Amino acid sequence: MKLIGAFLIIIATTWAGFEAAKHLSARTKQLRQLKVALQSLEAEIMYGHTSLIVASKNISKQLPMPLAMFFEHFSAKLSKGNTSVKVAWEESLNEVWRFTAFKQGEFEVLTQFGETLGKHDRISQQKHIKLALTHLEREESDAVDRQQRYEKMVKSLGVLSGLLLVILLM
Repeated sequence: MKLIGAFLIIIATTWAGFEAAKHLSARTKQLRQLKVALQSLEAEIMYGHTSLIVASKNISKQLPMPLAMFFEHFSAKLSKGNTSVKVAWEESLNEVWRFTAFKQGEFEVLTQFGETLGKHDRISQQKHIKLALTHLEREESDAVDRQQRYEKMVKSLGVLSGLLLVILLM
């Protein structure tokens, strides 16, 4: 009976370590997807001359969850027409935020970007998108650094904490 309990403890802590490591890699992956989404938004605005409603709906179809959900909510809020672009962006961001692996830095970049979205002509909007992409590249390099530094350690820590707990309980 003790062996089964010890085995379950090790499995549980190992799983927790791998889940924590998965969160580190998910942040990097989602940042890359967000950069692609903003580049697509830039292309839709600059070359396709499409509205934000149509552009965000198109982008939502190209992305995996949770970013697809964000652009879908944004498009839906704009379609209703009773809210500004800034408010629709912030509400969509707040609704989807808990499903993402992003940190506070990304939230600040996206909130700041939402302040300028839809307020300028196409050329100025392109500059704001490029500025947001620059900030996201900085956040991505931080995420990659954290992932490389901590991912293996977190996995090992999960296994080793389970072994320590089993040794202490025996």
